[in-house]
Amino acid sequence: MIPREAVPSPNIWRHPDVYELENLAADPDGVIEAAMGRIRPTAGARVLDIGCGTGFHLPRFARSAARVTGVEPHPALAARARVAGLANAEVLAGAAQRLPVPDSVVEVAHARWAYFFGPGCEPGLVELDRVMRRGGVAFVIDNDATRSTFGGWFRRSLPSYDPAAVERFWSSHGFEREALTMRWDFTDRRSFEAVVGIEFPPALAAEIIAAHPGTVVDYAVNLWWRRY
Repeated sequence: MIPREAVPSPNIWRHPDVYELENLAADPDGVIEAAMGRIRPTAGARVLDIGCGTGFHLPRFARSAARVTGVEPHPALAARARVAGLANAEVLAGAAQRLPVPDSVVEVAHARWAYFFGPGCEPGLVELDRVMRRGGVAFVIDNDATRSTFGGWFRRSLPSYDPAAVERFWSSHGFEREALTMRWDFTDRRSFEAVVGIEFPPALAAEIIAAHPGTVVDYAVNLWWRRY
């Protein structure tokens, strides 16, 4: 059963196989992981992946972390994540607003395009306050709508989105920002078109597919982080 407080995801919940293509294409150079590692390495840490989906990032964390916990509200996605069978990882059903994790145990929290999108996510931030260990760091990865090819597409898909308001929100909650530029790099054009189709409204997706050649897209993100 999906927790009542869970916020539905329009892409991975409906199209998990296509979203896996997006996971594979996103940040092949490891820009996000390198930035996180400079701030707080995962080596030997207790890591929490909030909204872990199919568990794509769990093996990466498990290579160096002492223990990894993925939390996912969608039962089918959580079941797929558990198939990984990692000795030092577990996947629990739950939502960001009510994490199934004890107090003060998490040393690195990670949420990538999941729940924490700015105003409205305060209940999840309260839960982070509860579960984070002193000295731990929480990372939130989200789109930077002010720059890059993908950022322009994102602005067009959500014209009411206010990047300045989002930045004020995170700053007011003690988070710092690292502006990063990564890329989508798909193995084939069909995968690119499929992912564009789940990320944007149909008319905009068709326009993007017609106008953008190839399989590579420059993509700006914000890495929000806070030390507890």
